[in-house]
Amino acid sequence: MSLEERAKATAKNIEGKIQEGVGEVTGDPQDKAAGKAKQSEAKVRHGVEDVKDEVKKNID
Repeated sequence: MSLEERAKATAKNIEGKIQEGVGEVTGDPQDKAAGKAKQSEAKVRHGVEDVKDEVKKNID
């Protein structure tokens, strides 16, 4: 498990939530979509780290 990678993914998720919120407030669909995309990217990154953890656990 890479704590650094998980922290980056969490930061990306927060950034995406903020950007999506700004898009909601301003009515900008591009900001809203970009925010959702960042949140999706963060979810994938967390999934990758989960897989790495599981593989490491099975090897040990």
